[in-house]
Amino acid sequence: MRWYIELVTANPILTAMAQFAALGTLGDAVSKWLVARRFFMPFDARTTILKMLEWAVLAVCIKYAFVGFNGFTDALVGHGLLPEWGTFGRAFSISVLMNLQFGPFLVIAHRLLDNAIAGSANWANLDKGLLSLLWFWIPAHTVTFTLDKPLQIGLAALWSVALGLILGFYNRRD
Repeated sequence: MRWYIELVTANPILTAMAQFAALGTLGDAVSKWLVARRFFMPFDARTTILKMLEWAVLAVCIKYAFVGFNGFTDALVGHGLLPEWGTFGRAFSISVLMNLQFGPFLVIAHRLLDNAIAGSANWANLDKGLLSLLWFWIPAHTVTFTLDKPLQIGLAALWSVALGLILGFYNRRD
C-alpha cells in the first residue's frame, strides 16, 4: 500500500488518468456484459482505446474537482457559511457540493464524449445519469472523502466499475 500512496502522491494526474482509463473502461464493459447476459468483447480495439482516452480526460477533470471542492468546502467553513461537522459531515458536504455543481457538467461531458466515440447523438436516459448523482455518487463520494487524499481517486475509479454493475443490472432485458 505504501508504494501506491507514494506513486499517487508523486504523480497525481497521471495515476488518476491511468486508474480511470482502466477501471472506467472496465465499468463500461461490465455494464454491457450484464445487459447482454454474456461475456464478450463489447468494444473493438479502436473504441476501447478511445474509451480509455475518454476516461483519462474525465479523470483530469475529476482530480481537479476533488482538490477544488475540498478547498471550496474548507473556505465555506472558514467563512462560517457551513458548520464544522467532523470527518463524515465534511465528507458529505464535499460530496454534495461537488456532485450538485460539477456533477451535471461531468455527466453531460461524459455523454458528449460517448456520443463522439460512437458517432451518434444518443441522449436517451440522460436523466438517469443525472439522477445517479443523487442516489449513487453523493453516497459513494461521501465514503470516498472520508479516506486519506491519496486513496480518494483510486476509490472513485473503483466506483465507476460498481456503477457499471448497477447500471448493467438495471438495464438488463428480461
